[in-house]
Amino acid sequence: MGELVAVPTETVYGLAAKALDPIACAKIFEAKARPLSDPLIIHIPEMSWLKRLSQPSRLATELAQAFWPGPLTLVVAKKGCVPDLVTAGQESVAIRMSAHPLFAGVLNALGEPVAAPSANRFGRISPTTAGHVMEELEGKIPMILDGGPCQHGIESTIVLIAGNTLQILRHGPITVDQLSAYAKIHEGESQVLAPGRLKSHYAPQTPLEIQTVSALRGWPHTSRKTGLLAWQHSISGFNATEVLTPSGNPIVAATNLYAAMRRLDAAGLDLILAEEPPLAGLGTAIFDRLKKAAA
Repeated sequence: MGELVAVPTETVYGLAAKALDPIACAKIFEAKARPLSDPLIIHIPEMSWLKRLSQPSRLATELAQAFWPGPLTLVVAKKGCVPDLVTAGQESVAIRMSAHPLFAGVLNALGEPVAAPSANRFGRISPTTAGHVMEELEGKIPMILDGGPCQHGIESTIVLIAGNTLQILRHGPITVDQLSAYAKIHEGESQVLAPGRLKSHYAPQTPLEIQTVSALRGWPHTSRKTGLLAWQHSISGFNATEVLTPSGNPIVAATNLYAAMRRLDAAGLDLILAEEPPLAGLGTAIFDRLKKAAA
């Protein structure tokens, strides 16, 4: 008991431990080499746990009913049962309910919430298959549950509820347009800590730069081995190329993003050039990940 297990979610693979057991959660930080200042998301087995762990407002409850189970994380005022280690000492806690059937089955069998950040070394590319987890954490964890490739491919949207307004702390599969149907979206910075908000994150070991498609078409090719992470169309002249979405569908691009980055990272390149995605809807979340990978 109290050990770590890598589990599939609909977003990325998570590294799970019992959320109310601080000793178990400490093993997450150790395995990932994650700083204690970076809080964890708690995944709950059923809706009743939202009130058992936090003090949700009417708006928080409405969003949970609308989007759970699914890739939306709510940041709400916590109750005393939530360990400070999980929240990085804050008075708020990040909670969501996963839609992945295998993970949901594990949570229902366990009957209690788990903390489950992405199952990779801290700051590296998030895993979207069990094989990616093995590459990242082999020898550091006792078990990986293989649920196949993740559906969404990028981490959940994180929102902070402040009165009757929402602040997006991390863009993800649930978009601004979807959320704005429920409340006004507050723009600006927040002092609340949330996963994935550090400047550098989701990063390959190979340096990555973001460029417009026009810049890529005229890129001055040199002796450096350069790879291309293209949005919809390949461009000639690069040593390796990954196209995220030949159909132009941003959902497909998000699903393919991390696996494509991993393949380019393993290709022995000196530089990865990423094409700037369309800055709307899910493209905003993809651009957020690319910016952090390039930082």
